[in-house]
Amino acid sequence: MRIAFTASDENKAREALERLGRRFGNVEPDEAEVIVALGGDGFMLQTLLATKDLDVPTYGMNRGTIGFLMNEYSEEDLPGRLGRAEREILNPLRMRAVDRDGKIHEALAINEVSLLRSGPQAAKLRITVDGRVRLPALVCDGALVSTPAGSTAYNYSAHGPILPIGSDVLALTAVAAFRPRRWRGAVLRKSAKVRLDVLEEGKRPVMADADSRSVRHVVSVEVESHASVSHRILFDPGHGLEERLIQEQFS
Repeated sequence: MRIAFTASDENKAREALERLGRRFGNVEPDEAEVIVALGGDGFMLQTLLATKDLDVPTYGMNRGTIGFLMNEYSEEDLPGRLGRAEREILNPLRMRAVDRDGKIHEALAINEVSLLRSGPQAAKLRITVDGRVRLPALVCDGALVSTPAGSTAYNYSAHGPILPIGSDVLALTAVAAFRPRRWRGAVLRKSAKVRLDVLEEGKRPVMADADSRSVRHVVSVEVESHASVSHRILFDPGHGLEERLIQEQFS
């Protein structure tokens, strides 16, 4: 099996990279049958986005601090584990943000696209779904659009719903909503196109973030599922995303 190993900058991830490379060989990602990412969830997201144009599945092993997308680290029988692994297919979100200078910033996000206040004043957002204004003014610390895969991350911390893997829905969740009081958001179909306009941008500056890639001083952000990009993630049998999401709800 042709394996491409990649690792985060953490010492234990780099050490694992050297050991695994010596033991199983290490090819370039575009020559591999499978990519093995060594690190935490953040590095896994980086690896998936960096290899999105390759028709190669990715298997993560936890050498970081958080490992929701990762498998348990073990060097034993790695080719056998890869051969038995279950496959999940994820479509990322596509963010199109416009800043105060009119510059357009585009990025993909596997977990969520979020808008957050970047000054002392609360953000003020207008929310439009599929061309129809649904909320003329939301005063809040921020808002986010989450995929099912990302629904247990920032979305869940903001009291958004956990979405089953494979469900054709997205979560639109407010962060500390002030007006309307305690508005928690909505569940939207996967094909929905969400637009968030920043009101009073000069007084209430807002930043946008797509899986830790940030844009400051945005005036509008459009978010939609990018169905033409499919990330294939491998999990040990019985430990896939669906099972992890269920466990999270009963923990």
